[in-house]
Amino acid sequence: MKRRNRSIVLLIATIAATVYTIGLISYFYSVNTAANETAEALSGAIATALVTPHMIMFLVGAVFGWVGVVLKKAWGALVAAILYAVGTVVFLVYAVFGVPILVLGFIGYAMQMKINRIQLNEEPRRN
Repeated sequence: MKRRNRSIVLLIATIAATVYTIGLISYFYSVNTAANETAEALSGAIATALVTPHMIMFLVGAVFGWVGVVLKKAWGALVAAILYAVGTVVFLVYAVFGVPILVLGFIGYAMQMKINRIQLNEEPRRN
């Protein structure tokens, strides 16, 4: 039986965070560019200002998630999951989208840590 060297849950969480972040950025960019009236433009700017910290946390978290996936490093997964949690707390209105990603992020971290420990114990020791 072939053993995995990457956490599938971490990969899923990272893909979900990436898609979510791209969706947020494209939605709020289109809202601001499509505004015809001054009131619409102002409300769009305020909404974007409120959501920007949330977007930044998830964007940076997705970057660290990809670092964890590509380099097989548990610390990258942990940093990503913590940033997802902070991003969710910063803007609780979108917690419906953030909580599943952060839960998958922490599970992915734990699984990557377990995979790394198993591989470390199976490698022959060099003297």
